[in-house]
This record gives sequence, structure tokens and C-alpha cells, in this order.
Amino acid sequence: MIRKTPKLEKRVKEVLERLDKEYGTGVRCYLTHDSAWQLLIATILSAQCTDARVNMVTPGLFEKYPSIQSFAECDVKELEKDIHSIGFYHNKAKNIKACCQKLMLDFGGEVPSDIDELVSLPGVGRKTANVIRGNIFEIPSIVVDTHVNRISNRLKFTDSKDPVQIEKDLMKILPEENWIRYNIQIIKLGRSICKAPTPKCEECYLKDICPSFRI
Repeated sequence: MIRKTPKLEKRVKEVLERLDKEYGTGVRCYLTHDSAWQLLIATILSAQCTDARVNMVTPGLFEKYPSIQSFAECDVKELEKDIHSIGFYHNKAKNIKACCQKLMLDFGGEVPSDIDELVSLPGVGRKTANVIRGNIFEIPSIVVDTHVNRISNRLKFTDSKDPVQIEKDLMKILPEENWIRYNIQIIKLGRSICKAPTPKCEECYLKDICPSFRI
């Protein structure tokens, strides 16, 4: 567990300022969507799949299924064919249908904002729930994906590999106003520089304040 110290607070502040300078503060979710339910389904589809691939599939998918109810009433086998290129399509199709059925039955066809209600939906964990809370409802939320896990550990913002513990650690040291955009900024950093397994440390604008800088 990471202890909040003046030294750590200073380094966190500098990292966040550099992230804002590099990527700006008006960052947007990478998954294309026009509504809460579209982002919910896109996020379920994005598990172990690239956002780019999901964004290739969802325009046609949302045209064919234009509402939560249409997904709730869909034929699962047909939906599997529609999302076949995304991978893990059996489970994803089953979860999407069940998720939308529960939304219709328990939430009046509306996507809830409460974290406990969101994670009660099939196929929805804390990561997906926080994507919805942060990007749709603008509720300060930290999304822990593979990039946030890896880079937050390299920055020594956490010493855990458990997403829930990482979320708790980051909530303690990051200002609330940075919670939503931290994930999106870290994804940018992870895709371009701080890659797994070989980060381009020499090119990184954080190397002088990163404890994991490889000299």
C-alpha cells in the first residue's frame, strides 16, 4: 500500500501537470458513442480488444440495434455473428443481451449512475462502471485498465497489481479533478512511449521524475 507523503505529492503534481501539457485537459473517451447505453455496450465489447476494432463494428451494430430494447430482444446467435470480429463474441453477445434485459426490467431502460447498480449488470465490472460514471455522468472516477495498471506501477503511484487496490491508491493521491482524464492521458502515454514490455524511456517527457527510468 502506497503512503501519501509530501515527496510523493510533489511528484504526482508534476506528473499531472506534464500530462495536461502534453495531451491537454479536454480529452475524450476513445470509444465512439452517442449515448450512455452505446458507451456501455462499446465498453463491454472492448474487453481484450482494441478500441479501434470496436469503433469499426459499433456504427453498423448501433444502426441494426438502435435501442436497449432491441438488444434485449435480439437473437444471441445473430448478435454473435454481428460482433464476431471483436473476439470472445460468445460471452460478449450473451452478456450484452442479459445486460440490456436487466436494464429494461430493473432500470426502466436507463443506464444507472450508481456504481453498485452498474456492477450488478451482466458483463459490467468496476472498470466499465467507472468508464460510464466518468464519461457520461461526469462523476469523478478512476478507470484502471492495463495501461493505468502498468504505468501507475512504474511511476510508483501504487505497488499493487490488483485493479481495485490500484483504484483506491490512485484515489488517495490524485486530485478528483484529474481522475477522469488520468486514464485517457495514460492510455496515450502507454500506446506511444511507456509500452509493455519495452518502454521508450529515453523519449519520455517524465523520465527525470520517473522512479523506473532505465538509464
